[in-house]
Amino acid sequence: MTHDDLVAAYSAPGRHYHDLRHVQDCLTWLAGVAGLSAGDREILTAAIWWHDVVYDPTRADNEEQSAVLAERHVAPELRDEVGRLIRLTRTHDVAPGDRRGALLVSIDLAILAADDVTYDAYARAIRREYAHVPDEVYRAGRAAVLERFVSRPVIYPDPGFAAALDEKARANLARELDELRT
Repeated sequence: MTHDDLVAAYSAPGRHYHDLRHVQDCLTWLAGVAGLSAGDREILTAAIWWHDVVYDPTRADNEEQSAVLAERHVAPELRDEVGRLIRLTRTHDVAPGDRRGALLVSIDLAILAADDVTYDAYARAIRREYAHVPDEVYRAGRAAVLERFVSRPVIYPDPGFAAALDEKARANLARELDELRT
């Protein structure tokens, strides 16, 4: 797969949030992270580009399929780590001491701490991606996902992201949960 193929995948119809803009936003967050080696930056950049390359809201294995595809196409020396990082975006659970994993997951979840207008646009985009799901079922499922994040001691496993974003993310999640329940 070429860079153009990646861009095409993220630009496919039906992608309202998991699109090229999401990749660009993630890359912007990565650019703001200090203290990374060139190797860490290369691995995280590849993981960002590939983490949602396969995205079908009717399937539960998007992360696995994205990881497998990445492992076929990234440089051999990056293959295992990029695949591992992509798989973390399924649960967003990161082991203590896994800085790369903490950064990728935190970057992927940064949207949760957006300003109200941007967050609301994100929530509407997610709903559009799941347009095939009846409203009542969507509300229950989305609420369950958001409640899992709210129940965590920290939403962002990277300490810098946690300090900067956790409070706003919790406010956004609480606001969306209130809307889903009414």
